[in-house]
Amino acid sequence: MELRRWPRKNDPDSIRARQDELAPRLDGGRDVFEHDLAPFAQATEALTGVAVHPVAVVGPIEVELGEYELAEPEGHVLERGRVREGVYVPLANTEGGLSISLYRGARAVGESGGFRTHVLKDRITRASAFLFADASAAISFAHWIEAQLGDMKAWLASEPVANLSKHAKLRELETHVVGPMCHVMYAFTTGDACGMNMITRNSYALNQGYVMERAPVRPRRAMLEGNMGGDKKPSARYFERGGHGKTVLAESTLTEEAVRRVLKTTIDDLAELAFVGTHGAIASGMQSVAFTPATAIAAVFAATGQDIGMVGTSSMAHGTAQRVPGGLHVSMRLASLEVATVGGGTTLPYARSWLRLMDCDGPGKVYRLAQIVAAATLSLEISASAAMATAGSENFYRAHFERGGLR
Repeated sequence: MELRRWPRKNDPDSIRARQDELAPRLDGGRDVFEHDLAPFAQATEALTGVAVHPVAVVGPIEVELGEYELAEPEGHVLERGRVREGVYVPLANTEGGLSISLYRGARAVGESGGFRTHVLKDRITRASAFLFADASAAISFAHWIEAQLGDMKAWLASEPVANLSKHAKLRELETHVVGPMCHVMYAFTTGDACGMNMITRNSYALNQGYVMERAPVRPRRAMLEGNMGGDKKPSARYFERGGHGKTVLAESTLTEEAVRRVLKTTIDDLAELAFVGTHGAIASGMQSVAFTPATAIAAVFAATGQDIGMVGTSSMAHGTAQRVPGGLHVSMRLASLEVATVGGGTTLPYARSWLRLMDCDGPGKVYRLAQIVAAATLSLEISASAAMATAGSENFYRAHFERGGLR
């Protein structure tokens, strides 16, 4: 079979050529390609069609949101006010029972006084690596580069090379030496963008234009990412300390009445499930203490144009449940939630519309979006946990039996 060149551009002729080649292989032929592709031409290479996902909308979810900004020059997250409102959340998914379960959790919380959400930290990391002949050289290099942070910030601000991002601000760096390698974790903030393209450009400039020109012990090789960055993968480092996205916490205190009437279980049953589930997570080495966080996060990501691959890092979650006077306090910590309200897939027409529904489209809205995702994630966690906590987990079984599609 002769290998022919596949047209890669997104001009009309190239798109048409790909569609003509594939149409005979698809159910429905060219009907699959009936959508206008012009708005998507900048989103991907070899654009050929679009995939349509059903979107459920759940709400209003009652939530007290913090209003945040970055305090300069350190880049710490600073709360400047709070607002309580009801938010409608779009969920792009094909999982039967997801939206109704998430709504049930949100309803129980709404009847208990609502969610409170908090942003704790904002960082995004590119972990470069430098290779030396031996450990002594790597250690000497680590001592040198740790003292360069201030000069590196000034160097980036002076725009010494083309294509640097002004929105990506270097905040800290940390080293990790192992054998002849020195890993360097550059920690940035990137405004309302997720920022991986930004920090990649700036980290590359630091490595090639600053480090390789100035290091007293010259590395044999510089690698832009040495796989300590935590991007798109579960990571013990970023689960514990955050640093690859927004660190967000959602909490609520469920009343006995809401647990009994809405969730159809008891606080004692939920507490025992939390006890069993926490030890199960520890025993399996799970990089979360949670039940089903990726489900809600992926659904919001798909609706709003987030990078779906980042669900791997973003869904690292730590849930807690504790009996308190008046009910059960529950919380969910998302250590490294990678979200954006500008750039990338958020610019696509449907994604922009669903972001606008939550008042999360455009600049100044990324902390709001992060908190809404956290509240939605805890909503589903509460409902799914309640179903599992019933005697024999009957409610969980019935939900999957009745809404699970083919049998």
